[in-house]
Amino acid sequence: MTDKKLLTKYHQEVLARVKAASTIPEHRIAFRQGYSFAKEPFETQLTIWHYIWKATDNIYAQIHAFFFLEQHMKNVKLHSIIWDTCVSWQEEVTDWPLSDSLSKINTRILEQYPEQVYTQLATWNKDSDLWKRRQSLVSLLYYTRTKKVYLPYKKIEALLAPLLTDKEYYVQKGVGWTLRELNNIYPKLTYAFLQKNIKSISPIAFTIAMEKMNEEEKKALKAIRK
Repeated sequence: MTDKKLLTKYHQEVLARVKAASTIPEHRIAFRQGYSFAKEPFETQLTIWHYIWKATDNIYAQIHAFFFLEQHMKNVKLHSIIWDTCVSWQEEVTDWPLSDSLSKINTRILEQYPEQVYTQLATWNKDSDLWKRRQSLVSLLYYTRTKKVYLPYKKIEALLAPLLTDKEYYVQKGVGWTLRELNNIYPKLTYAFLQKNIKSISPIAFTIAMEKMNEEEKKALKAIRK
């Protein structure tokens, strides 16, 4: 069932399907149409999608692999297996759509296994790979509206602070994203953090961090920054 010849056949089936779609909504529709292996047990399908994620050079085939994980997220019993898969798949991430797709899953598993996931994020926070450093931030909160449980402020700050001066554009986008979402749940502490580190925060991160603040707060922070 999982021999190389059959896995290659399934890979080609996915590649043929993704050619017919262009937008993400279209790809979701294409995925929901079902593949020839869609009725196989979860473990068998995971083996197939894992092979495709690792073997393909087509980002949309990888997006379909993400859809497979995403559709099983309601089954908490699978979270441990899905987390191990996400950690492995991170090795192939070289762009922000794949990075943020995994963040969407990672942040929910963080609620179930906070110590395990946080330990991995802390390791990625120091990695030479910019996408792992970005992942270490965006997975913390993703969009706060999608979460029910949040880490203590200090744990989030501990991963934010080391990357404030990171030179990579997409890491700085991640810094700004995390600060913006952090402000939703810890507004006073986030504002104080911004005041304290106002000279260290890049223009990219600073702009994103203020997106949801009121005009008075924005004006005050801009004045301090000048």
